[in-house]
Amino acid sequence: MRKLSMLLCALAAAGALWWVFWGTTDAPSDGKRVLRFLDGPDVGGGWKEVIEAFHKAHPDIRVELEEGPASTNQREDMYTTAFSSGVATYDLAYMDVIWVPKFASAGWVVPLDERLSEAARKEFLPGDIAGGTWEGKVCRLPVRSDAGMLYYRKDLLDAAGEKPPETWEDLERIAKKLARPPSMHGFVFQGKQYEGLICAFLEHVWGAGGELIDDEGKVRIDEEPAVAALTWLVALVREKKIAPEAVTTYGEEEVRKAFQEEQALFMRNWPYAWKHLGAEDSKVRGKVGICPMVHGPGAKSAATLGGWGFGLARTARDPEAAWTFARFASGPEGQRILHRRNGAVPSRHALYKDPAVLAESPHLADLYQVVLAARPRPVHPRYSRISDILQVHVSGALVGKTAPKEALSNAATEIRAALAEERPK
Repeated sequence: MRKLSMLLCALAAAGALWWVFWGTTDAPSDGKRVLRFLDGPDVGGGWKEVIEAFHKAHPDIRVELEEGPASTNQREDMYTTAFSSGVATYDLAYMDVIWVPKFASAGWVVPLDERLSEAARKEFLPGDIAGGTWEGKVCRLPVRSDAGMLYYRKDLLDAAGEKPPETWEDLERIAKKLARPPSMHGFVFQGKQYEGLICAFLEHVWGAGGELIDDEGKVRIDEEPAVAALTWLVALVREKKIAPEAVTTYGEEEVRKAFQEEQALFMRNWPYAWKHLGAEDSKVRGKVGICPMVHGPGAKSAATLGGWGFGLARTARDPEAAWTFARFASGPEGQRILHRRNGAVPSRHALYKDPAVLAESPHLADLYQVVLAARPRPVHPRYSRISDILQVHVSGALVGKTAPKEALSNAATEIRAALAEERPK
């Protein structure tokens, strides 16, 4: 399966390079400036509408979206192949927040500080700006935000006179009171060995006052707050049976489906799930509430930041045209369209107070408090390696192979060794 995936990535990348050398060598016959970017399938048609609106406002520029694979890893590989070639395949890089250190440190995207004033930056959520910053320079213009949060069965909590949980203890207490395993478990989260597990785990690490890597680059994942977070998660699965053992195989969709089928009282997931939960055929339609993730004793709630935005490619053929489109797509009109059509979470403060947006999506009022607390994962060019190591050990603890303290001690040792290999001698 891995070989097949690598072959598909290679073929996709080869197709991108074919476009470079054969598809874009001639200027368009209509004389318009052309710019290109890559994203996944435009399922809701949001990009199509954004581009059409942009063309009306800027008839001298033509924007071409390449709809690539749904897999973010494959699209990252396609961008990497294209930018490594040094040829202008893409004028803009539509980047996942965790790509920023890699793309910026490689020089594939350029700093935006001279284009984006301090006042303009303040129009965006602070986490989205922080997540797009590398070595003190903004390298990504936020288009859509994302943050992990807690979904709960509002109907059941209301009937029992319970408020949404704020702490680990609250969640446990309410789950023991209202859940009915195995038909309805207390809590489901992304527990299989992949990036989603780290996103979920870090929310509890931060929510216990801990860190993975601090601002000075020190690895701290083996310290007491992180151990307490993993100990709590493991206990939910293995001892207290508040989360089902099957959660160790769950990604976002398995978690959503379990919650939507009324098989869980609480769910950790991303904002995208709201639209599915409110669908006409959903068993929990009208029964769901959202709130910030629970936290440990004496600490504060935290959310893992996701989200996407545009980087301006160093090889852009027309940087001014590319920047003009990036500003439009990240502007109020562009974000309204992407929210309405594709369910994209706004990255601008103002849209969470926009009457028209709230009339269509009243849950954004509650979501605003979640995204304000969102934090980026460590902004590090070796983040993928760090995450790969941590995934193995956190997963091992969840399935009962390793004690939480030992798992994180081993993870920290391997991460330190991996980062030491990258330091100049």
